[in-house]
Amino acid sequence: MKKLSKVFYITIGLIVLAVGYGALAPESFEAITSTIKSFVASSFGWYYMLLMTLMLILSIFFIFSPYGKIRLGKDSDRPQFSTITWISMLFSAGMGIGLVFYGAAEPLSHFAIDPATAEPGTSAAFKESLRQTYFHWGFHVWAMYGVVALSLAFFQFRKGEPGLISSTLKPIFGKKMEGPWGTLVDVLAVFATAFGVATSLGFGAVQINAGLNYLFGFKIGITSQIIIIAIVTVLFVASAWSGLSKGIKYLSNMNLLLALALLGFIIIMGPTLLILDMFTDSFGGYLGNIVQMSFRTSPLNGHNREWLDNWTIFYWAWWISWAPFVSMFIARVSKGRTIREFVTGVLVAPTLLGTFWFSAFGTTAIDFQKRGIADLAQASTELTIFEMFHVMPFSTGISVFAVLLIGSFFITSADSATFVLGMQSTNGSLTPPNRVKLAWGITLSVIAIILLSVNGLAALQNTIIIAALPFSFIMLLMIISLFKALKAERK
Repeated sequence: MKKLSKVFYITIGLIVLAVGYGALAPESFEAITSTIKSFVASSFGWYYMLLMTLMLILSIFFIFSPYGKIRLGKDSDRPQFSTITWISMLFSAGMGIGLVFYGAAEPLSHFAIDPATAEPGTSAAFKESLRQTYFHWGFHVWAMYGVVALSLAFFQFRKGEPGLISSTLKPIFGKKMEGPWGTLVDVLAVFATAFGVATSLGFGAVQINAGLNYLFGFKIGITSQIIIIAIVTVLFVASAWSGLSKGIKYLSNMNLLLALALLGFIIIMGPTLLILDMFTDSFGGYLGNIVQMSFRTSPLNGHNREWLDNWTIFYWAWWISWAPFVSMFIARVSKGRTIREFVTGVLVAPTLLGTFWFSAFGTTAIDFQKRGIADLAQASTELTIFEMFHVMPFSTGISVFAVLLIGSFFITSADSATFVLGMQSTNGSLTPPNRVKLAWGITLSVIAIILLSVNGLAALQNTIIIAALPFSFIMLLMIISLFKALKAERK
């Protein structure tokens, strides 16, 4: 591991401290992190709303500006991956497993349990539930990923800098980014990435465990979840070991095919006409209300403000905490594309696929709830989708299919993360050593297992959201640095 940088050792030390505290004093860890998270949400909600809206405005600007013609690489470079494979990789690394986990559960919650502004169970709540879900998973999220990834890809492939967050800040801070300040920036990025992926490993294991219990009576508990994590770890490390052009590429393509097959099943076997009508109506409502939704902070309505803190602002912080990982992976697989092609693809393709997904699953779940076919609102989040399948044709087969898709997304996200962590801890190497990827794979799994065993995932989730605040300031500096470099590029 001769290529390992100081970032690796410093981050591992911080991880040991955080996980050790979480394991030895889980209640104290959760109480402290929950208090800080609540303070951040209530005090910086306005800031998160403005920041994410700024990212969307910048994305639109890059698509139509003269900078759009600049290629992410040399002028002679062309994309390494086909457009379909590229979109598959974006989709799988960015939020694939979340779509399965929340596809039916989030719209249903906004409709039946806790709507943003409408009365529960009403037609207004039905429309609003889809609009709000699109908002949380749509243009703003992918705009943020796209702008951060654009900065990384531009400096990495156009300017020949290492694939590190700190390298993107050199136009502002110069050589300082090669010293302790640069190390600090990269440690924050690696820390957020490691804990973000470890949290997903934990939640993914819980959902797979719930699905296997629902289908086959597989016992729910830490032992089962450790077995699931161990199996998944072997698979995602093997995929990461094989590199971008093999394991991750093939798995991403398979994920997209499996996801489209499951989506097709829901559209055909669910309330087809209602799904299409609701998508058309609610997507139009999303576009028509996007400005108002982007700036809504509800300062004079306590209930609405609490809802925003628990949902929208929570999501914005959560996605920002994932930006180092997802954006770096997007940048890595986007060499050779023009800025216009890159930003358009990142912004539009995953958003359209995601919104149609939520429309299909959300509409089906809400329709079943309204008609009394199944009381899905009483199901836990990880079981909602399986309870929905239970009242549909071929329920067992489609539930097994869904578990396989969750596992496949699970593996792809984790192997993408080990690849990115390997890059970030080997001075931005485009081909990090397999031993480094193996070390990170084992580290992620150990974090997830330890915190699952002490019910510490909620505290870990709080920690990631807290880490999003300082990284958001780094994002703003990345934007300034990118514009400075782009201006110099066109002279």
